[in-house]
Amino acid sequence: MNLIRVALSTRWLVGLALTIVFALITTMFGLWQWDRRGQAVAEIERVENNWDRDPVPVSQLASGLNRFDDDLKWRPVTLEGSYREDQQLLVRTRPRGGQVGFDVVLPFVTEDNQAYLVSRGWVPTGENQDGPDAVASPPGGTVALVGRLLPGEVTIDGRGAPEGQLATVNLEQAATATGIELYPHAYIAMESESPAVSPTPLLQDKPQLDEGPHLSYTFQWYLFGILGFIAWGYLLREELRRRQGLERPKDVSKARADQDFEDAVVDRAQAMERR
Repeated sequence: MNLIRVALSTRWLVGLALTIVFALITTMFGLWQWDRRGQAVAEIERVENNWDRDPVPVSQLASGLNRFDDDLKWRPVTLEGSYREDQQLLVRTRPRGGQVGFDVVLPFVTEDNQAYLVSRGWVPTGENQDGPDAVASPPGGTVALVGRLLPGEVTIDGRGAPEGQLATVNLEQAATATGIELYPHAYIAMESESPAVSPTPLLQDKPQLDEGPHLSYTFQWYLFGILGFIAWGYLLREELRRRQGLERPKDVSKARADQDFEDAVVDRAQAMERR
């Protein structure tokens, strides 16, 4: 039986088509994991490049931007001005160390009258309420602030927040909630402030420099696609062997017993004829 003739039969062509579709799906998942690894590596590079740099005045980096530049993420900046404590907001559902809590954000107006949204850190959810038990007040008067630039966050469909809270650090929603025209392209995660107050919310930790398992997942998805073709070829080979009658008996002892029985029947018939 010709291998090509069997492979070109309708049943095996359908199987090959399904194998190709499966390989395309696994390839798409592999490319997705590769892209996620690229994003993780780029984030690691930004942290390594920016985290320990000397802080510069925020106006030096923010002036003239019409959108956030990803290369500025985590850059330390300095500001001088005052907090607007009466416009403080809580950003809900922020995980940290296995707990869920809130980020404390509020406007900070510089001496040149530019308002930035500042995150002063994280506080845990209260024991008996959907909110923190207490939030420490920021320092009053003129404050010298050191923080890190971060991009504003997008909204999440279906996730809302009660009055005085935000679902994400969305700068447009924060401007609406505070009634203050905030700088629209970035917010600032506080690193230190002077004069200092105690206690303060927990400050932003340095991100872990770990790209995750995306590279191994990429290779796994590609391997699944290759294994699909190997399985199709193996089953085709077994089909050809079956049609050619080349497969071995599954139970050798049973086959041998059947042969012995047939030989015995033939011998007995021959003996009866000789009589």
